[in-house]
Amino acid sequence: MKPKKKFGRSEGCERCDRKRGIIRRYGMHLCRQCFREIAPQLGFKKYS
Repeated sequence: MKPKKKFGRSEGCERCDRKRGIIRRYGMHLCRQCFREIAPQLGFKKYS
């Protein structure tokens, strides 16, 4: 018998383990709320 396939979000945010709004670009795996908090420390700048 084949193992059952897992659907949905299995991996959450690295900081708060939230499953929604995950930013996976550049291998970050942060939710959008945590990203906004630490983005300046990571070197991201907000334009306009």
